[in-house]
This record gives sequence, C-alpha cells and structure tokens, in this order.
Amino acid sequence: MTEHQLREREFQIARYRLLEREVTDPLAACLLHSIIEDLEAELRRDRPDSHGPRD
Repeated sequence: MTEHQLREREFQIARYRLLEREVTDPLAACLLHSIIEDLEAELRRDRPDSHGPRD
C-alpha cells in the first residue's frame, strides 16, 4: 500500500469515528464500530513498518 493510500485509509477511519460519535441509532453505532475495527486491522496489516501479528 502506498503512503497516499495509507493516508486515505486513516482519513476514512477518522470519518467513520466521527459518524460513530454522532449517530443516535445503537445498531448503526455498533456497525460503524465494527467497520472501524476492520479498517484499523487492515491498516495495521498493510503498514510497511508492521511486522505482522505479535505472539
């Protein structure tokens, strides 16, 4: 993943975090939280300085 793509992913996560704080529907908040967790996991996996999962 390029540096630009990493920044875009971080921006996308920030937008979802903002939506999660603003949403009033509990189901929507739960779904957004799940999306954020998935995106953050992908970001950690795709970072060039990441060494993979720790044991």
